[in-house]
Amino acid sequence: MRAWPTLPMAILLAATPAMAANDDAAMLELADKSRCTACHDVREKVTGPAWIDVAKRYRNDAGALERLVVKVRDGGSGAWGTVPMSPNKRVPEENIRKLVSWILSLK
Repeated sequence: MRAWPTLPMAILLAATPAMAANDDAAMLELADKSRCTACHDVREKVTGPAWIDVAKRYRNDAGALERLVVKVRDGGSGAWGTVPMSPNKRVPEENIRKLVSWILSLK
């Protein structure tokens, strides 16, 4: 009977990659709907930086989430070269926050 408490943990661990894949798919769909993918890709630089590079740059920066939410919402330039990022005022801030959180979690 001692094995019983480990069963839920085993199920959770087995399901984690599938749940992460579902989260990735949902976030990519939200990014596409929000037109982020016109300039960005997860792994390849397009017009803007690859999101994996954003995650690497800000990985140990505790204030990155808040600053990047503002940058995505208001636009700006200079952090990744001369091409400016357009403002995204039509994207709800809640969605921007979800996307930035997801981007910062990429490995």
